[in-house]
Amino acid sequence: MAGLLKGAGRNGTRPGVRPGAGPPYAMLRHGLRTGVAEWLLGRLPTPRRNPFALGYLAVVCATTTFAKLADPGLVLRLQEASSSDGHNLLHHPLRALLFSGFWVAGTIWMPYLWAFAFTVAPLERRVGPGRAAAVFAAGHITATLLSQSVVVIGVETGRVEPEAMDYLDIGVSYGVLASLGALAGLLPLRGRLLALGAAGALLAEQYASDQDLVTGIGHPVALLVGVALWRRLRRDVDRRPHRPGPAAPAPSPAASAVAAAPASRGAAVLDRP
Repeated sequence: MAGLLKGAGRNGTRPGVRPGAGPPYAMLRHGLRTGVAEWLLGRLPTPRRNPFALGYLAVVCATTTFAKLADPGLVLRLQEASSSDGHNLLHHPLRALLFSGFWVAGTIWMPYLWAFAFTVAPLERRVGPGRAAAVFAAGHITATLLSQSVVVIGVETGRVEPEAMDYLDIGVSYGVLASLGALAGLLPLRGRLLALGAAGALLAEQYASDQDLVTGIGHPVALLVGVALWRRLRRDVDRRPHRPGPAAPAPSPAASAVAAAPASRGAAVLDRP
């Protein structure tokens, strides 16, 4: 008995220590294992959560690999046929608008992986693959048509050289910027300001380093297309059905009786005169 009184309590714990208490920082380690890991895993793109983003990235990866390994002359001819320049838009508008977004400028693919991971993928998780594809297409088509319309008008009025009608115009930046602008409207205020600030810094850096007329018009237009869709996307997100959480297990009859006993005793005490 003396050893029992000195060493531990009746239920095997030391005096002054609550039953069930674990080692120091146990709850912190548990939170890191569950909270942080679950938060990260819940935001990683997967084929189920991000079919559009991953599928589009696969196409862009294939065309970029082809551009790096194939004959340069063949690659140039295919890109010129897919370009959304003024000449192609006037003669082959559907082909130019569709296939110009399947190439990237250059042979480096990795930056576009991060661009999709931080813009298209989180937008798709919030609004679904169909709406994310619609935002991407709206930004790509609207920015392309407006920027190239300025080129055509400039050539017709003599303010732009005629060769600008055939300048290669390919890439996914319009769709990415439209996705970023749309995503900003679905974030809390702090995240919205951060996203729009990053987009503004990107556009400012582009204006300072590159004076290209087409991208100088197309990039801000694409961003504004995403911003213009805020109200529609918020309304669609509110209408989307939420998945119900896991149902709590029904208590056993014995547990219900145990839980009800203290309540009934308390009620009897309160009913005393």
